[in-house]
Amino acid sequence: MNRFLSKETSLQVLQNLRQANLPWVYDQEKHRILVLDEVQNERLIFRLPLVLPAPDNNLSLPEKEVHYIILLIQSGSCAIGYFENGINLNHKVFRAYMVRKKRGVSQIKHLKTKGKSRAGSRVRLAETEEFFESINERLQEYFAEHYIDRVALSLPKILMPYFYNVSLKTPFDKHDPRIYKIPRHIHTPIYEVLLDTNRFLQKGELIYEEPEQELAEKLCMTSL
Repeated sequence: MNRFLSKETSLQVLQNLRQANLPWVYDQEKHRILVLDEVQNERLIFRLPLVLPAPDNNLSLPEKEVHYIILLIQSGSCAIGYFENGINLNHKVFRAYMVRKKRGVSQIKHLKTKGKSRAGSRVRLAETEEFFESINERLQEYFAEHYIDRVALSLPKILMPYFYNVSLKTPFDKHDPRIYKIPRHIHTPIYEVLLDTNRFLQKGELIYEEPEQELAEKLCMTSL
């Protein structure tokens, strides 16, 4: 079961977790708290809003704004934005000719199965290189101008080598602890999808099985 929470309710859940004194662990990569039972079995997952910083050992939050990038990439489409405390201050949408006409298959996928073709292939590969270099150039600008707490990323595995290995490098590597893999299917990246993803990431989420529904409800109460 899933229950989506406002930022305010998410803060209440953190307070109730402190008061309940339940065992828990924080998962940095997925920005979530795993609530455990006495023998360390998982009872409930609490995904925090991205606008909340990582909690300390007492489930308290440092008093700071969270500055983050949302980066959505698919074959030939990218939307990227810089956000401070949930507000989008800058964005850019990129397009590239990476899909083979009539078949609707990206050039990258085609090369994995059929090998290189002729002139059309070379054009698409050149566009692919330029596409990822343009993305990384914008990332370099964001990292040069701002302190970045998190990078919320949606990137298919097949595109990862092209993203990280073009001549103009990303300002982080694929193992950077600030990377946050967006736990949601992303439609073709455009500005509206970028903003919709941001609205989703500003929500908290309780994930649990039916036997833990009572616990989930108690955690959302204004007082235990």
